Amino acid sequence: MSMPIVGLVLYPQFSLFHVAVPYMVFNTLPDNRLFDLRIVSSGGGPQQAERSMTIQPDGGLELLEMANIVVVPGWRELDDTPEPDLAEALVRAHARGAHVVGLCYGAYALAYAGLLDGKKAATHWMAEKDFSARFPKVKLDTNALYVEEDRLITSAGTGAGLDCCLYIVREYYGAQMANKIARVMVIPPHREGGQAQFIERPVAVSTQDAHINRLLDYLREHLAEPHTIDELAARTAMSRRTFTRHFNKATSMTVVEWLVNERLQHSLELLETTSLSVERIAEMVGFQTATSFRQHFRQRYQVSPISWRKTFGKIES
Repeated sequence: MSMPIVGLVLYPQFSLFHVAVPYMVFNTLPDNRLFDLRIVSSGGGPQQAERSMTIQPDGGLELLEMANIVVVPGWRELDDTPEPDLAEALVRAHARGAHVVGLCYGAYALAYAGLLDGKKAATHWMAEKDFSARFPKVKLDTNALYVEEDRLITSAGTGAGLDCCLYIVREYYGAQMANKIARVMVIPPHREGGQAQFIERPVAVSTQDAHINRLLDYLREHLAEPHTIDELAARTAMSRRTFTRHFNKATSMTVVEWLVNERLQHSLELLETTSLSVERIAEMVGFQTATSFRQHFRQRYQVSPISWRKTFGKIES
């Protein structure tokens, strides 16, 4: 096949890292070029990065008319809509069959152009609420490292752009070539799990219900013990029905959901700061079996407890 053309779009105050990711992946093998990489900007003029570095592009948006892959590497401000000429160029590229890619907040540029309406998409987890509010027609996947639907590819934040670009290499040249590029860049060719393992999920320390607050303090001190609804209702001097209503109103969770959430949160601390076995941690945080713990953990974070420890655990000196 002919060499695919990649159009890498610059914009005012672009992120150097987000531009460097596709530049490196699509330009890593100079002795065996796989892609014809062209840097473009609206009007073809130089663009300045966030910290004053300036890049001179190869040309204007007209270069996108020939591109097989169009990449928007991040985005400057979430409130900023793309200039009409850029939005139109993205739409035209997709209409003629090109892959259109939004890395990290680059998904905003695609969404503002209307390309993602009714489609699955990903972006950085910190923008989850903002993105969903702005673009209710987009099916946002809040866990995926990258998503493709109908030749529209979007990725989660920062490092996930590497995963996304390697995915594109696999699509065009197969896993062996993607693995070769990954080895040259000294990065994994494929990462297990999704964004869930990186999202901060603080648990509310207290609610506005004093009775429930006292109960939550008690439960946190007795996580390892089994608890029943009837026992907890009695402890708060409520009927079972009244208790479940109050608990849900105060925490927006059922008792079971709250306990699982709190136990998983505590398990993260133990995985990251101790060398205790998974079986011992499961026991300490209140799961009946290590199997149950592993199942709940993988369902929440998309990786195993051992994988989490390898990624976030303390490094022994």
